[in-house]
Order: sequence, then structure tokens, then C-alpha cells
Amino acid sequence: MSNASLSPLPSADRPDVTARLRDALLGASFTADGLLELLGAPAYAALSRSETVPALRATRGDTPLELLVRLFLLQQPVLHARVEDVLPVDACLDGGWLVRVGDDEVAATVDVRPYGGPDGEDWFIVSDLGCAVGGAGGIGNRAEGVVLGVGGASMTLAGLTVRTPVSAALDLGTGSGIQALHAAVHATRVTATDVNPRALHTAALTLALSGARPADLREGSLYAPIDDDETYDLIVSNPPFVISPGARLTYRDGGMGGDDLCRSLVQQTGERLNEGGFAHFLANWQHVEGEDWTDRLRSWVPRGCDAWIVQREVQDVTQYAELWLRDAGDHRGDAAEYQARYDAWLDEFEARKVRAVGFGWITLRRTAAAEPSITAEEWPHPIEQPLGETVRAHFDRVDYLRAHDDAALLEAHFLLAPEVVQEQVGLPGAEDPEHVVLRQNRGMRRATRVDTVGAGFAGVCDGTMSAGRILDAIAQLVGEDPVALRDRTPAQIRLLVEQGFLEPA
Repeated sequence: MSNASLSPLPSADRPDVTARLRDALLGASFTADGLLELLGAPAYAALSRSETVPALRATRGDTPLELLVRLFLLQQPVLHARVEDVLPVDACLDGGWLVRVGDDEVAATVDVRPYGGPDGEDWFIVSDLGCAVGGAGGIGNRAEGVVLGVGGASMTLAGLTVRTPVSAALDLGTGSGIQALHAAVHATRVTATDVNPRALHTAALTLALSGARPADLREGSLYAPIDDDETYDLIVSNPPFVISPGARLTYRDGGMGGDDLCRSLVQQTGERLNEGGFAHFLANWQHVEGEDWTDRLRSWVPRGCDAWIVQREVQDVTQYAELWLRDAGDHRGDAAEYQARYDAWLDEFEARKVRAVGFGWITLRRTAAAEPSITAEEWPHPIEQPLGETVRAHFDRVDYLRAHDDAALLEAHFLLAPEVVQEQVGLPGAEDPEHVVLRQNRGMRRATRVDTVGAGFAGVCDGTMSAGRILDAIAQLVGEDPVALRDRTPAQIRLLVEQGFLEPA
């Protein structure tokens, strides 16, 4: 499809209309909380699965909120006479938010989804028709330049971003503008780029309708719209990371071969970050025959940057191709065309010796350290969002451990991190457990096995005694040579600090 099949967007140069529309939406409780209260949890959750029937059933009345949900979220036309007491209808028609349908109805030209900000803000995400429900899975219009609403990937990136006050933030590939909207809360200046001019227009609408400050919107791919001397304290990107044969859909296909787009994005970021600045990316990467995926990702990290790379999921090439063919609706079309496209994906992977594709996030931090730290790990287990504070704390611990050798660790004081519990695993009735596990109930929700010394050490870390004195006391208690215990335990202490079980006091 071409962009000709997309509806004209509302005007981005009518702040008076946008402000009146925002006031009307808020006045009718067209908010994330209001939506949940109206629909109930099951119907609300169904929207994320692209299922609208429960929500349609819950909005059969004539209350202002029901009318707005049907109009802006469920893409249903409503009677002009019913909505004129709820919205400034004539202004919305004039500003392009609504169009007339038949003689007596109006319909929305864009989807508007209520979205709750991190501090209780009432925001609205604007997207193309059919894109507000279910993220990518809810798209009814597969036009090349279609602009998505809020999906799981968008919320994942927003949740793991470090949120500290910064002077300048950059959102690469802004789409509907959700990352720029989050950044506007804690950044003095926000720049947002996208190769799709329709996305930039939509992002401007999202920011305006949410009552946020405007961003500096620039058209172009990756860092192309950014001047050579421009640097940032925060860079975020949910790029078109899908590894596909060709570039059919702008919102997902980057147009470069394999995972080159994600690699280029990461490699070019180092020189754009200010000292201490963070960059957060979602990405896909290839698992190539005969190559360790962690080595591949480590080679992407630019010089002068610490990195934390987390692989959340791995799919074999058939699963991956099927996922994105379904995303484009190809499985519902002509069978021969579907098979040809499936073959093209597998041909591409075979030519590149790709056996699987990984998905996860990459965080960079600009550092002046002589030896930057790169952590690459697989963590498919449940986590607790938002994760931004956990990410920031990870890099703080990197700095701490880089500055403390084993002797310094033994002189240091530590605290057991909040909400860490101990589990003992063994046969029923056995005198001693087979092993002891420390488990976090927050953040990454890690679990790590420790020996009895490690468990005892962690249990008494309340900041009052140095690590060395604790080990001396444990040695006396278990009848072990204190010098030998001091020699072998710092590695375990270092691991517990690195993973966040222990915090410097």
C-alpha cells in the first residue's frame, strides 16, 4: 500500500483546537484510569490483544465517556447530535480531528489512546486509525507510512530508561512520540527524529494533546538530521529493528541488511553522548552459525562506553519469520504470496548463516574509565517495570567495583538490598540444605546460589561492620582459617554487589 490510503492528519498548527479537545477529553474522564473503570479489567486487557468486542459491549450507552471511547479508541462513528455536548465538534471538524460521515454522524481521523504518565499525568497517544488497540497487532491499515500507537515494545523502552533531570534528550525514530513525551518531563530540551514525516506530524499531535512542551522535530534516518557538534545526555530509540528481506513497512523494517541498522545505531552513539549520559535501545540481533551472540554484540559497543546488554528472547528463524508475516497480516492473504514471502525470509537467513534471532535491550553509558565495562547476559525471566532506577544502579555498581580491588572490598561496609529473601533447597528432613539461593523480589528479580559462608555474610550485612571483620567472625564460628576465607570470598562479594544483592553502605 502507499500513503494515499491513510487518512489526512489533524492540523498541528491549531493549538487552540487541540487545547479545547484536551479539556473536553479530561472533562469526560477519557483517561487511563477512567478507561479501566468504565471497561473493567477483562475488556481493558482484551484491547492489548487487539480484541475490541468486550469494549464495544461495555460502551453501548450514551455517557460522554462511552461516546469518546467508541469515537477515538474503537473507530466507531457517532451521531453528531450526541457528541456535540461532549466535544467542540465544529472546532474538531475544522481542525481535522473529526470528519463528517453521512448526514448525521462524525468519525475520528486518528486514534487517540489515553496513557498514564509515570507521575500520574494524563497523556494521549495519537496514531493512525486502527493502531491504538493492540500495538502492532491491532493495525487494520498496512500502509507503508502508517504510524503505530502504544505497544509492548514502546512501554518496555519507556520503563527501562533512566529518568534523571537532563539538559538535552534525543528520541531517534520517534513514531507517535511516546518516548519524546516521557523525556519532556525531565529534559530541558527534547529532539525527536524520524524518517517518516507522517510520524513527526503525529508526534507533534501527541505532545500537544498531552499538554507537553513541543519537541524539536527533524526528518531523517538515525543520526542524519543531527549536526556533528550536537551531543545529548539521554538518547532513546525503539528503531525499526525487524530483520527482514526488504523494507515493506516503515515502522518496523529498517531497510538495511540483517541487523546492520541496530549495529549502526549503537556504534554511532558513543560520540553523541555527553560524559555520564545514557542511551537505551531495543534491538534484534542475529545468531550466526559459529559465532557467539555475546561476541557479536560486544563488537557493537562504541569506545568510551560502558554497556549492559540483556537478551530477553530468542526465536528460531521459522518462528521469527512467522511472527512478522502475521504482524503484516500476510497469513490472511493469498496462500501462494504468503509462501513466497516466507521463502524469501528463509532464503535471507540461510544466505547469512543465521540460525536464530535474539531480542532485548542495549544500554550504553559514556564513561571516562580507562577500561569500560561490557555486560552481556541472557535473562528471559520476569522483571519488574519500571526498571530505570535498576539500570542506573547497575552502572553505579560498575563504577564502585571498578574503583575497589579485593583489599578495598574487605575494608568496605555493605547493606543487604531491600526485599532479598533466602531460600533453602534440599530433601525433606535433611539436616543441611543442598544449596542456598538468594532471590530479589524487585527490579531484575535475580536469583543466585551461594554457599553457607555467602549466605551468612549477606545475612549480617547491616553496614555496621566491614566485610573483613564479618568474614573473621564467620571463620571463627565455622572453624576455618580466617586468612584463607579472606582470600577466597572477595570474588563472591564482588558477584553479590554486581548483581545488586549487596549495596555499599
